[in-house]
Amino acid sequence: MPRPLKPDLWLFAVALVLVSVGVVMVYSASAILAADRFGDPYYFLKRQLFWALLGLGGLWGALALDYRRLEPAALPLLAVAALLLVLVLVPPFGQAINGTRRWLRFGSVSFQPVELAKVAYVVYLARYLVRAGERIQDFWGGLAPPVLVGAGLAVLVLRQPDLGNSFTLVALAFVLLFLAGARPRHLLLVGAPALPLLGIAVYMAPYRWRRILAFLNPEADPLRSGFQILQSILAIGSGGLLGRGLGGSKQKLFYLPEPHTDFVFAVIGEELGLLGGLAIAGLFMVLIWRGLRAGLRAPDLFGSYLALGITAMLATEAIVNLGVVTGSLPTKGLPLPFVSFGGSALFMTMLATGVLLNISQQGGDGGIAEHAARGSSNIGSGGRAMSAVGAKS
Repeated sequence: MPRPLKPDLWLFAVALVLVSVGVVMVYSASAILAADRFGDPYYFLKRQLFWALLGLGGLWGALALDYRRLEPAALPLLAVAALLLVLVLVPPFGQAINGTRRWLRFGSVSFQPVELAKVAYVVYLARYLVRAGERIQDFWGGLAPPVLVGAGLAVLVLRQPDLGNSFTLVALAFVLLFLAGARPRHLLLVGAPALPLLGIAVYMAPYRWRRILAFLNPEADPLRSGFQILQSILAIGSGGLLGRGLGGSKQKLFYLPEPHTDFVFAVIGEELGLLGGLAIAGLFMVLIWRGLRAGLRAPDLFGSYLALGITAMLATEAIVNLGVVTGSLPTKGLPLPFVSFGGSALFMTMLATGVLLNISQQGGDGGIAEHAARGSSNIGSGGRAMSAVGAKS
């Protein structure tokens, strides 16, 4: 008799709490701004609620649909994502905002193709790595194809321009390729020329160079390039241990630019204090733990790589956002998953979480560790290293 399917309630609860906190904090951070800009203090709240409810529907649908059905759809999904990344660069399809082309508009709804591209790339990588097996240790026959695909997507995203999400795509590739058993020297061989190219990309764009300088010394230009990070640090620091109380932020009063999007965590730190900020960070730690657990206990390698890839995507975005807001990393345009205002980002995050929950409910006590114990030829050295963790979790 087959065992009843039961998703990871820890993972579901954490996602639900983070979305709920996001709705509350987006309203708190944006009400005055929305009233001034649109004459409606609920402008951003209504949109966040709409996308949160739509995301819950996507999460529920992904939870009900067997994740294995994504494997044959990997290449069509990747092709659609790549096509949308091209279209967003072409007028009149792409919507130009503040000198960037990151959005496609469908009536009154805007969508960021990069959010679909990240999920599509994870699905493609999971499919490819299962089929490649031990060939991933060969540079040209195994490692090069997924690297070239990822590089192509990253270049398209960089053209928008969007360095933060380009970095996320690169990070996803390196994490999953390492876990699949790619040779570290091959990864270094790929990464070595990427670093000077990144330096050139930063230097050639004046605003990126100013962000690097502001990160190194924000006080040198406190009214321009260093303004946002200084206001963010001031917000977090003035929150103290317990915060000013919900709605009590001073920095959101036209000091901190766009406080409801990438820098919403600064408002959380100011209103909920150090304890509130640590609670949010703790929720993400639980999310990452349960995501890794789902990947390590997945019933097949496709599920393992897919769950680990989704977890790596969410972890990268959360770590980079928290690092930027606290001044630990240069400014990047990455939202805080589940929490920041943003329609397509929130929807795709919740859809990916639904896939993660679907994998978790079908996993057992063996998963990738059991494959390794049987000496499966499809698990490389990175996978065997992860399996040791999975056996203990």
